[in-house]
Amino acid sequence: MDVTRRALVAGAAAAPATAHAASGVLSGTTRLLPAKAAFAKMPYVYLDAGSTHPMPLGAKAALEDYLRFKTRDGPWPGYDMGAKERAVVEAFGALVGAAPDELCIVQSTTMGENLVLASLGVPRGGGRIVTDALHFFGSFYTYGELAKAGMDVVTLPMTPDGRIEMSALEAAVNGRTRLVALSHVSTVNGFEHDLKRVCDIAHAHGALVYADIVHGAGSTPLDLRATGVDFAACSSYKWLMGDFGLAFLYVRREIQDRVERPWWGYHQVGGRFQTHLYPFDPPGDLPAEYGYARGAAGKFAMGTTSWTGVVQLEHSLGFIHELTVPAIQAWRQPMADAIQGELRRRGYRPLTPEGSRTPLVAFALKDARARLAGPLAEAGVRMTVSAHRFRVSLSVFNDMNDVDRLLEALPKAPPA
Repeated sequence: MDVTRRALVAGAAAAPATAHAASGVLSGTTRLLPAKAAFAKMPYVYLDAGSTHPMPLGAKAALEDYLRFKTRDGPWPGYDMGAKERAVVEAFGALVGAAPDELCIVQSTTMGENLVLASLGVPRGGGRIVTDALHFFGSFYTYGELAKAGMDVVTLPMTPDGRIEMSALEAAVNGRTRLVALSHVSTVNGFEHDLKRVCDIAHAHGALVYADIVHGAGSTPLDLRATGVDFAACSSYKWLMGDFGLAFLYVRREIQDRVERPWWGYHQVGGRFQTHLYPFDPPGDLPAEYGYARGAAGKFAMGTTSWTGVVQLEHSLGFIHELTVPAIQAWRQPMADAIQGELRRRGYRPLTPEGSRTPLVAFALKDARARLAGPLAEAGVRMTVSAHRFRVSLSVFNDMNDVDRLLEALPKAPPA
């Protein structure tokens, strides 16, 4: 097929330079992209890492070691889970440009976003929240409920080419705006916000900015400190190659004293902790005296952490750092460009803006699920197909052969 040859030729032309660039940033390692050997051999072409990323084999091995520890199967391995947890927080911070004292572990991205809202006292006091049509669709429920509670919620529309216009944001943010809430990289179509510009607009009016970074962290270069973002949250089961139940909340150091403590959990306690209840305790008027942990943890941390998530991420984050995010992004770009170019040529309606550097490529197609389920299953291709759109997610184990399979499976013209 001519289409297949074009995709493969484009990939072959781009791959040597990209692989060379990647190898130059791997600190002397010999691992090259695509990193197929780091994952189990899959019985299909997996183009759905943006939904749930496969676990690297090294993370599987780390989990197996942990399970031997938990079942006391064999010699005691001397696990220091506190040290592992600190290492994971530091590794995530280095990935997204955040200091450890600006981070704490929470359960999910949605929990992080809700903790941010609670720390701002929303909806108490009213005011405006500005969000957009490319934010996580689960958050539409959150902001819909806040609107019912009296908040002035503005949802900016998506442009025909799949963007959020900064001029619309500038017009929406005013002196009553308390928060701008959006996704760094949209789950819908991969659109990437210019977070620095968003923050400049919001901060000029005294508003704060929350970013859902679940599709950016680990996939697309990101420096939270440099952008000025006030809050961010990120689960680990997507591009961090972790699992459900462990996420990170970022709170910029300069605003930590301006927000309320949204809940109370014993991981917020730091410094001296002294009870006055038990035998040999010193006397005191209170059941216990305590201080607060420093940084974001002192206001937002709760209780137990997913240790399975920690041991898995200890490997996966190291793996991502070894590859480097710029090399990951450079490797997949020719694949994304090939999909964009060919499907646009066939007449498919694009949702992802041209020139996007993120791992998601999306198209609108009426009755997509009904029309594509059969051809994709027959071709052995897995990706996200919704009622009226489909989305391709490209990761470190994909190559142009996968693009070839996808383009052969899709109808040569969008069904009428």
